[in-house]
Amino acid sequence: RRAAAGGAGRVCVAVLGDLGRSPRMQYHALSLARHGRGVALLGYLRDRPHGDVLRSGNIRLVPVADLRGLRVGPKLLQYVIKVIVQAIQLLYTMLKIDQPSYILLQNPPGLPSIAVAWVACLFWRSKLIIDWHNYGYTIMSLSHGRNHPLVQIAKWYEKLFGRLSDYNLCVTNAMKEDLWVNCNIKAVTLYDKPASYFKETPLELQHQLYMKLAKDYEPFKSRTESVSSNTEMSAFTEMDEKNGHVIKTRGRPALLISSTSWTEDEDFSVLLKALEDYERYINEGVKLPSLVCVITGKGPLKDYYNRLINKLHFKHIQICTPWLEAEDYPLLLGSADLGVCLHKSSSGLDLPMKVVDMFGCCLPVCAIHFECLHELVKHNENGLIFRDSNELAEQLKMLFLGFPKLEGKLHNFRKNLRVSKQLRWDESWDQTVLPLLGRND
Repeated sequence: RRAAAGGAGRVCVAVLGDLGRSPRMQYHALSLARHGRGVALLGYLRDRPHGDVLRSGNIRLVPVADLRGLRVGPKLLQYVIKVIVQAIQLLYTMLKIDQPSYILLQNPPGLPSIAVAWVACLFWRSKLIIDWHNYGYTIMSLSHGRNHPLVQIAKWYEKLFGRLSDYNLCVTNAMKEDLWVNCNIKAVTLYDKPASYFKETPLELQHQLYMKLAKDYEPFKSRTESVSSNTEMSAFTEMDEKNGHVIKTRGRPALLISSTSWTEDEDFSVLLKALEDYERYINEGVKLPSLVCVITGKGPLKDYYNRLINKLHFKHIQICTPWLEAEDYPLLLGSADLGVCLHKSSSGLDLPMKVVDMFGCCLPVCAIHFECLHELVKHNENGLIFRDSNELAEQLKMLFLGFPKLEGKLHNFRKNLRVSKQLRWDESWDQTVLPLLGRND
């Protein structure tokens, strides 16, 4: 048996998913590195993680081979084979790294990662910390139904192996209570908080970003010819090339942004229907600005929704669905006029991180209602909560009426976000997680 002291100061941060699309686990790694811990950040390497992670001397990326294309027999057999192969592969990878004091694991996905991490902790004599973002079985139930045998097995597995952890973090107080009442798991709430680079974007940086995006995406290109050869224009801004001075273009469109992983827990037809109503309002003579609607992200339903978008023929609305570099996403949020969130928690117990990031950029939000959303979005204070496409369309009309005047609800929401002085991730992490980690572990 190996000496526990050998892992002093080292932590394995693990997710059986794409590291580039796991911001919370990247934040954990950066916070640990900031406190001098050696971090093995373990997961799939599909999309590039944030530059801060790549530049950190204390963080080592540990790739897990991404299993795809298992096509043997019926679907149930394929799933069982995939889980077994993933378990062997993940355990092998975890036992290859330097001995850690802790394994900090994201759940979901927890099958088979919770059991594998627990076995690795037994081998290393390490402690297991599970960070509960949601429940895997509720996500599975979206496509299989709650009573499907696989969903019931996943639920039993999650409760059983979840209790074997040493410490637990979760994303809402509602989830903390549910873990205790239904699973007998004691957790500490660590709310998602924006990283320091989520903030309002200065006008000069906005212009640079728009010009960069205009190379690939039509909606960012200028609608009019420049009156001067010394003026560089995007759809939203213009820059005097002599002195570098940037102003917002008169009659510019409003910039609406949403981000998604294009999965079943977000119904984007709600937004598309609301945009159809918005277009109708303009055609009826309501004084509303044109809209550029940017929906970022990657995921399984993206092609399906792109086909729906291509069938829409708007005169006053342009929609694009780019995938942004990690460093450009905060800049775009900090440049936008309104955020829209269509995330509906499969468990009703987690909160959308995209809204956290938007609030970090002082960007007001319209978010679709679900059970514990009030822990984040305060209706009529930092944004609005809607229940269907009609309500969203009415909210868009009310917020953008007379745009871009510096008054009205949209302006008040932004002012409230500016003065709220919300805690950033580093401060929140230091208060919540650091006390769980022994000084010399």
